[in-house]
Amino acid sequence: MPENVAELSESLATAGYLTDEQLATALFLAVRMAQPILLEGEPGVGKTEAAKALSRALDTPLIRLQCYEGLSLADALYEWNYPRQLLGIRLAEARGEQLSETDLFSEDYLLARPLLAAIEHPGPRPAVLLIDEVDRADDEFEAFLLELLAESTVTIPELGTRRAVLPPIAVLTSNRTRELHDALKRRCLYQWIAHPDSERVAAIIRLRVPGIEGWLAERVAAAVRRFRSLELYKPPGVAEAINWASALHVLGVEVLDETALRRTMSAVLKYEEDRAAVEAAGLAYVAGDG
Repeated sequence: MPENVAELSESLATAGYLTDEQLATALFLAVRMAQPILLEGEPGVGKTEAAKALSRALDTPLIRLQCYEGLSLADALYEWNYPRQLLGIRLAEARGEQLSETDLFSEDYLLARPLLAAIEHPGPRPAVLLIDEVDRADDEFEAFLLELLAESTVTIPELGTRRAVLPPIAVLTSNRTRELHDALKRRCLYQWIAHPDSERVAAIIRLRVPGIEGWLAERVAAAVRRFRSLELYKPPGVAEAINWASALHVLGVEVLDETALRRTMSAVLKYEEDRAAVEAAGLAYVAGDG
């Protein structure tokens, strides 16, 4: 485990994630205080990647739960392997035996989903539990998380209560499509991740796109900033900047001009309306030639 913020920041950079002092401090406290952390920010600023990089920096597994509307406890916590239970019943009948309820609802038939897997992770270091886009889940699921995050325990009626030997390092992310309840926020450290400035975006591109020319990373970062100055439906974030830079690098682009921008807009813009808005604003402006 890192001894200080600087050590964690260096480990994150080695894992391919550049961070500022505020975020590095928040992640360090989440690790050392064993307290969940909620990362909020616009899509594409690196919230999910922060959790992934943290698991690499700590050399511990990442266990990810992708939230969505209608997410059930069976999908998130555990469920019983019904096909295997049915097979067990048929085999027992063929042998002239009878299985009891205790036999059927045992460890052999339990399927651990992300939350239970994180609770039962044996170590030697706690797993990083990524609860991604928690704002997309229902209020009922958010309420269930309160006990899990506060106590690092889950209850399976047939088997009893499971308590984590090594409570997971819980990282929750939210795009703020809805406000989360205060009770959940009180249990978490909090960090807002803003879109980084052009200098940091260029540094991230150089780190994540091996072999890219420095000038191209800088031009892409500046162009992304100009993209974001337009009223787009989905302004590009860091993830799109990396993807676009990779595309330009693969194509061997030597000049980021209108032609190169037109050829590669599919790598950075995800909606036709946004492409039309960029065309209307002028490709020369976005490319930095006008």
